[in-house]
This record gives sequence, C-alpha cells and structure tokens, in this order.
Amino acid sequence: MEISSESIAAGNGVLGQRMLRKEDPALLTGEAIYTNDMKVPGALYMAVLRSPHAHARIVSIDTSAAIALDGVHSVYTGADLADSWAAPMPCAWPVTDDMKNPAHYPLAVSKVAYVGDGVCAVLAVNDSIAHDALDLINVEYDVLPAVIDLEKSLSDDIVIHEELGTNKSYTWPLVIEDNEGDCQKAMDESAYVVKERYIQQRLIPMAMEPRAVVALPQPFGGDMTLYSSTQVPHILKVMTALTLGIAEHQLRVVCPAVGGGFGSKLNVYAEELLCVQLAKTLKVPVRWNEERSENAQATVHGRGQIQDIELAADENGKITGLRVRLIGDMGAYLQLVTPGVPLLGAFLYGGVYEIPKAFDFSCTSVFTTMTPTDAYRGAGRPEATYAIEHAMDALARKMNIDPLVLRRRNFIPKEAFPYEAYTGLVYDSGDHDKAATVAENILDYDAMRAKQAAQNVEGSTKRLGIGVSTYFEMCGLAPSRVLASLNYSAGGWESATVRVLPTSKIQVVTGTSPHGQGHETAWSMIAADKFGVDPSDVDVLHSDTAIAPMGLDTYGSRSLPVGGVAVGLACDKVIDKARKIAAHQMEANEDDLEFVGGIFTVKGSPDKTMPLAAVAFEAFTAHNLPDGLEPNLEMQVTYDPPNFSWPFGTHMCAIEIDTETGHVEVLQYVAVDDCGNKVNPLIVDGQVHGGVIQGLAQALFEEARYDDDGNLLSSTLAEYLVPAASDVPPITLGESVTPSPTNSLGVKGVGEAGTIGAAPCIMNAVVDALSGLGVQDIQMPASPLNVWNAMQQATGQQAQATNQENNA
Repeated sequence: MEISSESIAAGNGVLGQRMLRKEDPALLTGEAIYTNDMKVPGALYMAVLRSPHAHARIVSIDTSAAIALDGVHSVYTGADLADSWAAPMPCAWPVTDDMKNPAHYPLAVSKVAYVGDGVCAVLAVNDSIAHDALDLINVEYDVLPAVIDLEKSLSDDIVIHEELGTNKSYTWPLVIEDNEGDCQKAMDESAYVVKERYIQQRLIPMAMEPRAVVALPQPFGGDMTLYSSTQVPHILKVMTALTLGIAEHQLRVVCPAVGGGFGSKLNVYAEELLCVQLAKTLKVPVRWNEERSENAQATVHGRGQIQDIELAADENGKITGLRVRLIGDMGAYLQLVTPGVPLLGAFLYGGVYEIPKAFDFSCTSVFTTMTPTDAYRGAGRPEATYAIEHAMDALARKMNIDPLVLRRRNFIPKEAFPYEAYTGLVYDSGDHDKAATVAENILDYDAMRAKQAAQNVEGSTKRLGIGVSTYFEMCGLAPSRVLASLNYSAGGWESATVRVLPTSKIQVVTGTSPHGQGHETAWSMIAADKFGVDPSDVDVLHSDTAIAPMGLDTYGSRSLPVGGVAVGLACDKVIDKARKIAAHQMEANEDDLEFVGGIFTVKGSPDKTMPLAAVAFEAFTAHNLPDGLEPNLEMQVTYDPPNFSWPFGTHMCAIEIDTETGHVEVLQYVAVDDCGNKVNPLIVDGQVHGGVIQGLAQALFEEARYDDDGNLLSSTLAEYLVPAASDVPPITLGESVTPSPTNSLGVKGVGEAGTIGAAPCIMNAVVDALSGLGVQDIQMPASPLNVWNAMQQATGQQAQATNQENNA
C-alpha cells in the first residue's frame, strides 16, 4: 500500500517505503513546464530543411523565395555556417585508435548521408512561417545509391564517406588475458554446438516529448542559457563549449521537465548547436521544437545489429565455449556514444553462467545511409542478453531438455560471489537460483508445462509457449579508471551537495538529471532517512548547471548506484560536521554522541540532547563553533564507485499463438529483478513495468523499416507500432534482494532491467510454442505476419522432407 510522506515517521525507516512520488502532481495536472511551454518574447523560431534522399551530393541551394517570405528573418545553409564551428559534432567514445569517424557538422555542406540529414535552417517570427518557408527552398541533388544492408556495406562497393575510403568504422576484439581455453577447440570437441544468427532490428525511441531547444542570450556579458529536453545537461554544456569554441563558464544549460528519453536524449544534437550559435550571432533568442515524423528521422535510433553466436556444451549441457561476431549499424555518422554501444554488451554475452575463458568476441561496425544509432534503453546489454538467452534455448532444444534445467546447470553459484568473470570484471553479488525459483513458483512452471503438453496437440489452433530468460546487467558505468581503459572520454563519478539550512530544512543538489526516474522523491528519502526528518522537509535541486555545476547526468542505470550513493555520503559528511558542533556545544566527546531520529544524545546521559535544527542554526550564526571549523552545515561529495553494480534477474512468461492468424497473446508475465536494496519499491515497480513493456515492444511490435532507397517507412505512429495499454499483459513482480557489497546503500540500479529480460523471454516463448510445428526461430518482431510466414515456411520444409523421404 502506498503512503504519503506525511505518514512516515521522521527517522523511522524511510528507506524501503512505498512513498508516492513528489514529481507526479505537477506532471499529472499539467503544471510542469516543458521546454516548448516556455514563453520567450522576441524569440525567432527555427525550422530545419531535411534531405529527402538517403545519399546524395548537394549541387545547389536556392533560398531566395524563402527569404522573401513575409515573417522570415534569415535562412542559413551549411556553407553559410561552415566557419562557425570550432570542431565537428562530438563523438565521446573513440573505441579504437584507428576508428574511422567522418567529420559531421550541424548542417550538411556538400553531401547528405541519410533521409533527415539537415540541409538548411530557417529563422522566422513564428513556427508556422518557418515551416512554410521550408517548402520554398529549392535544393538540387545528385542522388547516389543508398546503403542499408550491413553486410553489403562491409563490401565497400558504395563508399558513403569517400574521405574514409571505407564504410567500416572499426573492429574491436575483446582480448581475454591468460586465456586458459581455446574457443575453436571447444567448438570442435564439445558434444553439442549451436550456431545462431539473430537480428537486432532498429528501434525508434519515441519518447512522449519530442526534442525541444531554447537558446537565450543574456543582454550583457556574452552569457548564454540553453534550455533543452536533454538527459545530459552537464555533458551538453561541455561539448557545446568545445564544438562552438565558446567559454564554458559563460554557458548555462537547464533542462526543464523532460517527457522521457530512453537514451535518445543522451546526445549532443545539431539543433542544440544551431540554436546556440545563431542566438549568439544574432543576439536574440532562438528556439526549435521537433515534430513527430521529424523525431523518427532526426533523433537517434536504437539497436541495429547482426549477431552471430556459437555456443558449445559438454554432454551434460555445461558450457565449454562461446564465440560472438557482431556487425553494428552506426548509421550515417557517429553520435556521442554510438561506437561504444555494441561494446557495452561485450562483457555480458556470457549471461549469468560460468563461462570458461574459451571465449571469442569481436565487433565490426559499419556506416549506412540511415539515421545514426546511439544509446537506447539498455544500450548493448539487452542485445547481449538476447543472444545468449536465445542461444541457450536453442541448445536446450538440441539436447531435448528443459531450458530452465539447462540454465540451472550453468548458473554461477551463490557461494562463488564476488565472482571474477572470464572478462576480468568482478560480479559483486548474485543469487540466480533464488530469482529463478521465485519466478518459477509465481508462474507455476511445472503446471504450465503440463498444460502446454495437453494443449499443443496436432490440430490445435491455439499453441501455448513458455519463455524463460535470465540476465546480468552492468550498471553505473564506472569506475572512471575502467572507462579510461575503454577509451570513454568521460568519467564515471557523480557529485552531490547537501546542506542543512538555518531553519533546519534540507537541500540536496545532485549532478544526476532525471527525466521520469523520480530522483526528487528517492533522493529526499535518502536524506530524510539519514537526518531523521520527513521527506517533505527535503528539497532536491537538479538539471541546471548553474545550480548543480558538477555532474555527469542520467543514463545507464547510474543514478542511484552512483548519484544516490553520493547523496548518502554527503549526508554522512554533514552529520559528521554536525556531530563536532553538537559535541562542542554540549561539552562532550564527539565519540560519545549518538545521532538517532534527528537528535544528538550523549551516551549514558539521555537528558543531554541537541536536535539537528539547533545545530544547523548554531552553524549558521557561527557564534560558538569549534576552532578551525567553517560555518554552515554543507558538504559536497564526488563519488567514483569501485566497480560497476550488477543487478540480475529471471523473467518468465506464458504466451498463446493463434496459428490461423499468427497473433501472439501474452497470457502472463513474471519479472523477478534483483536490484539490491530498494529506496522506494513503488518507483522500482514502475521502472520494471516500463522496461518490460519496452522489451515486449521490441519482441512483438516495433521496427524501423527502410526501403531499398533508404526511405524510412515507419516515420509516424501510424506505421511505427508501439504498444497501447490494451497490449500490456498482466505483469507479476517477484521479490529477490541481494544487496551490493560495493556501496554504502547496497543498491544496484533498475532503470533498464525490464527491457533486458523481456525481449528474449517473449521470443523464447514464441519459438517454444511453435517448435512442435518445425519452427526453429523467428526474427523480431514476432508480428502476426512474421509468425504466420514462419509457420508456412516450416510446413513447406516439413512437406518437402516428407516427399524426399517417400521418394527415397
């Protein structure tokens, strides 16, 4: 049962309570201010003319008719702004020393490389006129062939960026030191080998709020405030300063309410740079708001991989070797972290299993004439989990054993943690058998298998399938020294400042920047628990680089295990300082003071007390402080974790397929996600629910489809199918809590867990339902048409085999 903050007794176990989110009333009543809601008098509205061709040279641009339109202020081409950029648009992850990275600018100068590539920017007195002017610009193109096939791109028959001489961006192998095994030997000598190819289709993040930007120059001093619906205000600030060659201390970045991101707003976009540069040049505010079809073309896409995986096992099903070959689709250009996304999964292709060092991984990434890809919820981790979990089911079918039995034979045992994996990374904690058992019991796995056997008989038009998936997730994207070894340009630390005001109210300043995760609620609960106050007495400040100048923002489920832990440590430092002041005031040894429920008490003298409120006021007046102690109760912490955090879990589901239509119905879904200690279980549940739905969407609904000419065929919600409320199945959440031993809160992160576990769970169930009909696999999404076609193909293959047998 949810409770309000008023019903939580101060200092009486705030953490772990299902407290309603502070953020929600403003969001639900429409009071929250999004970037496009801002009233900016005198602002010019920007619209961007985008290429209708996937690959073409720009022969000429005639903007005269657009400039002549009443209400148009100016029109800029890429050539007009060529001297405005101090550097190309940023890529923060040069994964190899020889990685190919074509120079990319906010507007194309001589060539376009995908449908949606920006060609001209129009500034007008309102948005309608700016968009009308786009129709008056005449661009002559020399159209070139599109490249949308990853393997054909590798052939370099049509080179997209001629200056590179190739479409290959990089090849990155994961080198295993002290290799104790030989992957090829395992493949040659093991009792069982499965070799599979999986396609991770492109996905469009489709956040509820498309992107929006307002660049507001200050009238004096050259300062600039950039408002953007971004996940990364601090990173955006640094990269904008570097790209435009402006002084970072004169740039402030603010993100108001943000209507979802899912990784797509973890980027530095052309429109942000254009608005800042034009506002700086013209000394007037410039704003831009993205339309939905524009969002599908110009905001990054997710996923986009070909996965070849080989899995070897002995006669008992114990894994003996694993080989992975990836081809990654970078799209037309490298965005902020594009090249690193496939590699984040490199460390997770072994899943939750004891994998020998007979492991061989490499990824080759290529350019195509499609929208650039970048981070999307899970960023490499869902792709890796899909491959190993789908391959485990293929191995179970080959061995003719239950897929859950096979998994249990390979689980890393609980007593082995902390466990050094074949990659050299250390998994901090885990209890995979417990998570699997909880899910098994909720689904009533054995009874469901019995029901399946009775239902999936010859002639049945409703076939039951059961899906299982397990996963490990790398959260936190830290420590900084490990990121350095991966050539990642940023660190993994996070900053927090906590101050107790003279009136005893508390401010928390965090470098994390929420866009739906509930930081205001969770961070206030952490502080309230530390200080023994009500969460309503805690205010959380964020998403403004002038208020929170230090931070690395929100992505990769890093907020709680890095940012939240930083908040807790800053609270501890404030309490340590308050203890010194209280000891001085009460003429006691600080080691003799206890702090419980917001009150300092001298051990053995319960009548000698001093509440935190009194200490805060004494710290403010500074009339009687210990020698050498600075006034005010305020402390700052920059926390760099010693390790990634490692959430894990088991998902199971039951689905039913109508063999006459190919329709897949999810009857029941069970998710057991162990994210360590929970600050607010209500928020955890919401994150898991949302994640499961996004994973289910990849499995059954979503796909960014292109034609042979590189045109996006699913640019609106009429063609790009996202699940509606009616498509969401019953989701039951199970409980498993294994605290992380590497941070003071014992937390791990949960923002991406549901997405990681869901797609393989659903797809394993789909194949499980149809394997009796001869279906060996179905590529995502398992739409009715794809399922029906797979059944028809399997039927045809079976008929052909029967004919051959009869003829023989």
